[in-house]
Parts: sequence; C-alpha cells; structure tokens
Amino acid sequence: MAFLGVLTLSAQSIYDFKVKDDMGNDVSLSQYKGKVLLIVNTATLCGFTLQYKELEALYEKYRSEGLEILDFPCNQFGEQAPGTIQEIHQFCTANFDILFPQFDKVEVNGAGEHPLFTYLKAKKGFGGFDLTDQTGAFMDQMLRQQDADYDKKSDIKWNFTKFLVARDGRVVKRYEPTDKMATIEADVALELNPVTSAIMARRSIRQYLDKPVEQEKLEAVVRCGINAPSGMNRQPWIVRVVSDRKLIDDVTAVYKRENAEMVARDKGFKNMFRNAPNLICVCTPAKGGGELDAGMLGENMMLAAQALGLGTCCLGGPVRFLKSNPDARFFLDRLDIPEDYQLNYILAIGYPDEQPEAKPRDAAKVKFVK
Repeated sequence: MAFLGVLTLSAQSIYDFKVKDDMGNDVSLSQYKGKVLLIVNTATLCGFTLQYKELEALYEKYRSEGLEILDFPCNQFGEQAPGTIQEIHQFCTANFDILFPQFDKVEVNGAGEHPLFTYLKAKKGFGGFDLTDQTGAFMDQMLRQQDADYDKKSDIKWNFTKFLVARDGRVVKRYEPTDKMATIEADVALELNPVTSAIMARRSIRQYLDKPVEQEKLEAVVRCGINAPSGMNRQPWIVRVVSDRKLIDDVTAVYKRENAEMVARDKGFKNMFRNAPNLICVCTPAKGGGELDAGMLGENMMLAAQALGLGTCCLGGPVRFLKSNPDARFFLDRLDIPEDYQLNYILAIGYPDEQPEAKPRDAAKVKFVK
C-alpha cells in the first residue's frame, strides 16, 4: 500500500496511471490523451443504476467529438456491484447496450483504493449534495447518520460519482450521483469545444516559469487581440509588447525600493508584474473612451494565450505605480505612448508555474427572460 501511495503522490498527471481492463490486461491512461474523459464508479444493483442509460446516450452523442466514458465497477457501497467483471459487463450490455469501456472492479476508498481514485479525490473533493433536491437530501441524511462529518472528507460517497477530465488531463469537475445529467452534458460540451474549453480553463496566473514567451506566440496573441470587436471599427487602442528583461528589472528595482517591506514578505518575488517574463501594455485615449473596446481586446488576448499554453493576469496596480512615481517614468517613455493616449492596463503573460482552482461564479445573477 505504501508503494501505491508513493505512486499516486508522484504522478504528474492522470496519464501516469495504469488500470486493468475487463480481461485483466494493463491499460495506460496515456492512450486517452487528447480526449475528454468522464470517469465513473458504478454498480449494477443500485438505485442509480439506470444512469447507465443516460451515460450511454451521452457517449453516443459525443463520442465522435472526443468523449470517452471510463467505467469502474465498485462493490464498496451496499455491495451493489456483485459478481465478476465479465458478469457485470454482460448485464450492462444486455440491459443498457453500453459501448463505452468497462474496466476491472476497483475499490475507490480505504486502504485498498486504486491510486487513480486517490488522485482524482485529491484533485476534486466532495462538493456537497443539493439539499433542495429530494434525492440529495436523502443521501445527506443517510450518510450523516453513518458519519456526522462525512461531508468534510473527500471520499467517494456512493455509486455513480463522476469526474470530468479535460483534453489536457486537468480534473475539471466532480459530480455526485444526484447531480443532473443535463448539467454534466453542458460541461462535457464546453470541454469538447476548443474555444469554450479555453474560456473555462482560463485563470489569473501570478507565478510564472523563468522562460520568455516565443516571439511567434506573442504575435499570435496580439493578432487575436486586435481582431476583437470594436465600435465602428475605430480600434481606439495602442498596444505595446515588452520582452526587454532589463527594462522590467530596472523598473522593478524602483518598485522594490519604494515597497521594500511588502517585497520582503513575498518570498517568491521576482518582478512587479506578478513575476511575468513578458508584458502586453494596452493604452486608451487620454480624454476617455475606448475602454469597452480595450476590454474586449484584452479578453481576446487572454483566451488566445490560454489556448497556446500560456497564462495571463490583468494588472492595474503596476499601472498606478508607473503613473504616480516619477522615478519609473523611464518605463512609460520607453513604451513610446502617443501624447493623447494613456496606459490603461497591463497583461502579465508567460508560462504558468501554478494551476489555481477556479473562483466561484454566481450563476444566480443570470436570469433568462422568455
């Protein structure tokens, strides 16, 4: 068991794991690189077993677009997955005509749990049941009677828990068995589309590798930016791309002198632009106007960067410092900004050295008027 724990901790991605198929053969998950995965622990005698029908419908609808559903039967919850994997497979094909791959039976919790599920649970813990839903409330009551603190643990709670994995191997979401398939399908569709997948994957990155961005990638990002919508095609923006490391270091030296105490508290501090090796500076008319267009320009660039494997962070603090500190004026002078324009914001851009989780989004702020 100690070996399995080390394997899980040392795994760099989901593709490092091997599982056994329904014939007992080792299968590397690396063969699923580039696919969107839905990994499910299942049972054949469960109240949720009818989800096999929904899963197969989802598979048939999106398989051609790159979806794979990986089914791992598990007998740990009420012993509702009895029999051999061959018997389970026969039951599922006879009753639900499933075509997605089924793997050998596994344990998903405890000392004998498969390292794959140790990894998945570490990436996405238990998010709770929807207590406004009758089935969700029932599951909560049942499990809380067994363990008053069950919801504070990342363990798999029951059959048909699901994990969504993006094409690049990121574990995107975890779904409890009570979650609606319509919700899961919407997320699957987002991950299958390269544009919407980039939108959903984008994060504000504040730690970067010490590696400059290639010129061709910077040009591609900016090209996507200037193709953003613009009212009457006025394009009221000026863009400056900074790759001069000495210029960044020199202005950072001024920043450090003025903010010595704050910099000292940040052990990972490299430069005043969230440690990014490259910058994209966006300017708008000094008399106002163009902010909306510049915002859309920036969003295009951030999404293009995400699609190219880069990270970004939109910065306002450094702009205020550059404008207010005379000793930093040389940085603005070097940008050669026209007199009738002013620096609006800076995009830090580089190769990410972190993978932050998504911040919560309030879907209640959206209403559909029909």
